[in-house]
Amino acid sequence: QVQLVETGGGLVQAGGSLRLSCAASGRTFSSYAMGWFRQAPGKEREFVSAISWGGGSTRYADSVKGRFTISRDNAENTVYLQMNSLKPEDTAVYYCAAQRYGSIWYPLSPAKYGYWGQGTQVTVSS
Repeated sequence: QVQLVETGGGLVQAGGSLRLSCAASGRTFSSYAMGWFRQAPGKEREFVSAISWGGGSTRYADSVKGRFTISRDNAENTVYLQMNSLKPEDTAVYYCAAQRYGSIWYPLSPAKYGYWGQGTQVTVSS
């Protein structure tokens, strides 16, 4: 089992940057693919980005491609989401999630992630 805690959210002006962190408990962090999702008020949770177990593969939603970068540090049991050129439409609660190692990676599907953090609010003002 793994517990996830997100930090780094806050209020930023459009065009600004934030770096989200997600710290995982346990000694098997490298056995989990990690993802970031977000949910804005009145909207469904949507995929933002994901990184494979070893960090060699990444995926991004089209809406954040070129602006956000996901990375992981398995020695520190942490996954990061660097968010640049933020837009008001990026405003949401951001969640990190963990997907247990398997033969197939499902980066975009929330249902394949077994563990979720409590979320951190990101607000981008215009």
